[in-house]
Amino acid sequence: MTVWNDLFDAQLTVAGHPIAWREVVGNVFGLGSAVLGMRRTVWAWPVGIVGNVLLFTVFMGVWFATPQEHSLFGQAARQVFFIATSVYGWWVWNRSRRGRAKGAPAITPRWASAAERTTYLLAAVVLVVLSQWVFAQVGAGWPAPRWYYWTDAWIFVGSMLATYAMARGWVDFWLVWIAVDLVGVPLLWHSGYYPSAILYAVYGVFVLWGFVVWRRAARVEAPTGGPPPLVEDRTLAP
Repeated sequence: MTVWNDLFDAQLTVAGHPIAWREVVGNVFGLGSAVLGMRRTVWAWPVGIVGNVLLFTVFMGVWFATPQEHSLFGQAARQVFFIATSVYGWWVWNRSRRGRAKGAPAITPRWASAAERTTYLLAAVVLVVLSQWVFAQVGAGWPAPRWYYWTDAWIFVGSMLATYAMARGWVDFWLVWIAVDLVGVPLLWHSGYYPSAILYAVYGVFVLWGFVVWRRAARVEAPTGGPPPLVEDRTLAP
């Protein structure tokens, strides 16, 4: 247990700021998951789960010892959702892969339909309003400006939508991640989570690249721009 505790609490100092090693390692796993996701490899999901578990312990500072003196409840809560959605995505991509040639990507990307897009945008508005209220109540004992909870709520909800859209194989998920990064980088830096803030900035560049790759794949592998063939559409249904 002593060895485990030493590893769990290990820190490094960068520019005078203490940083938990599990924040660095968790984000490395997150980046690895994103790379594998761009390549449409099923291993993207279990790799991401490892990173999610580590980052939950980082952002939930009220339960775990961290160099920062506060928690980001939205960031912590989204790790829980990531794990649940990753199990779903792992299952969906595995089923889709069974009907494909060996070595082929697990899914065929496509744009969300108009009805699907309208549904997830309306859901985003409702969930952001609800989440910011919940986070404000949970953090009532910790003084913070109101905008803090709104930004944390958007990162939480946007991340949920992006991960679900990735599981469904929608090209849209890259655009949602861009919107999350635009808010996430300033919030994380302001809160002292520097490795996460830097990685979010790296994500911003990577996400643009991933968007181009998936958009091209959607056009080449499904030239009509419509949903995948019936067998894939049935496989990807929740």
